[in-house]
Amino acid sequence: MCGICGLVNFDPTEIVDSRVVQKMSQVLTHRGPDDDGLFVEGQVGLGFRRLSIIDVSGGKQPIFNEDASAAIIFNGEIYNYRDLAKDLVAAGHALKTQSDTETILHAYEEYGDNCVQHLRGMFGFAIWDRRRRRLLLARDRVGIKPLYYYRNSRFLAFASEIKSLLEIRTIPREVDTDSLGQYLSLRYVPGPRTMFKNIFRLQPGHTLVVDDRGVRIRKYWDINYSHEMEPAPKDLVDRFRELLEESVRLRLISEVPLGVFLSGGLDSSGILATMSRLNRGDRIKTFSVGYEGSSAQAKQANEFEYARLAARAFGAQHHD
Repeated sequence: MCGICGLVNFDPTEIVDSRVVQKMSQVLTHRGPDDDGLFVEGQVGLGFRRLSIIDVSGGKQPIFNEDASAAIIFNGEIYNYRDLAKDLVAAGHALKTQSDTETILHAYEEYGDNCVQHLRGMFGFAIWDRRRRRLLLARDRVGIKPLYYYRNSRFLAFASEIKSLLEIRTIPREVDTDSLGQYLSLRYVPGPRTMFKNIFRLQPGHTLVVDDRGVRIRKYWDINYSHEMEPAPKDLVDRFRELLEESVRLRLISEVPLGVFLSGGLDSSGILATMSRLNRGDRIKTFSVGYEGSSAQAKQANEFEYARLAARAFGAQHHD
């Protein structure tokens, strides 16, 4: 988990105050205690807090491309970045780091805004194109990584959390009464609204662009239900196993220790089983949370028994 934030003034002559961006970044320290970065130039400011996962020593952000004409800040993880990096190098790009972050930036150079179509993973990122004076924001397909924004007639601000936006004094702290009504009815606020008036979340599978033509939001992905297939049940099982194994294998790429949140249910036990088949090193670490007490409610919420069974079955190093 990392934290990103920033703002861009619509008037190129209006200079961003670096102190504001620093404040926006500081309230995201809990998202990234390992490192921080700041880029302020003219009408734009970018702030970053890092939790180091990939290329721990060389992945400091913001990251720039070869000629420093574009900069990126990124929260998330791109699971196919190594294959993507090979394609980009073959196309003539020179990568300075081993980080997935830099891969996104070169993909933007190569494919433009359609770079998101080439990314497998979870992400919220911002790219500032210095030549074109253009900001690109993007959120992953199913919205694993958060990204919020506010805009008025003068500027657009964005951040991984709303509290970062509220560090800008001119952003009002007003309750959106319609959103409050939706929360009381549905127990959540449907996007793109939030509980704050005029603060929105960028929807999953969407990009947002700010340039001299204004602000534009585009949907780049959605679930497609139109595809019909009627394979044999065994073929479906085999295909599911292939997809699950591929997904788990991609997520094992890390320079820091990995673990599994284990409830003992079907999903987490299936992931543990797949990891144990793919893992060639130390015992897998598993973690489970339960509740003390003898009440029926505590017993119902306690998953220790099933988690321990699964951990023993696959020889995991279990932690309650």
